[in-house]
Amino acid sequence: MDNNPSILSHVSIGTNDFERAIAFYDAVLPTLGCKRLMEHPGAIAYGKQYPEFWVGTPFDGQPATVGNGTHIGFIALTKEAVHAFYEAALAAGGKDEGAPGGRPDYSEPYYGCFVRDLDGHKIEAAFWDEQLEQELNQNND
Repeated sequence: MDNNPSILSHVSIGTNDFERAIAFYDAVLPTLGCKRLMEHPGAIAYGKQYPEFWVGTPFDGQPATVGNGTHIGFIALTKEAVHAFYEAALAAGGKDEGAPGGRPDYSEPYYGCFVRDLDGHKIEAAFWDEQLEQELNQNND
């Protein structure tokens, strides 16, 4: 039986300044318990146990571009981790796209933040408050 809850193998984003992008993600992803897991010329993979998030120069040699409407959401285990991710991203040169906080239009249990990395990719750290979700479900019964 497959116990992996994920539907994705990995996600890759391109960069036009590899060393700068790696310095950014080396500073930001440890706030969520992630680390470098694999390295190849022009590409580095991060994850907790598996290489799930890759940053690299595009294979075709063309400039990396940002997808309009695309963002990468990372799991945060606490609200504090959301704040640490946000603060580390801004300190490493990222741009604010939405400070840490609840987004009731997403759902009451959602708590997260959004930033742009140095290449303009939109990234998110999201905490899902399961205790609040249970309380809300109990109140609706």
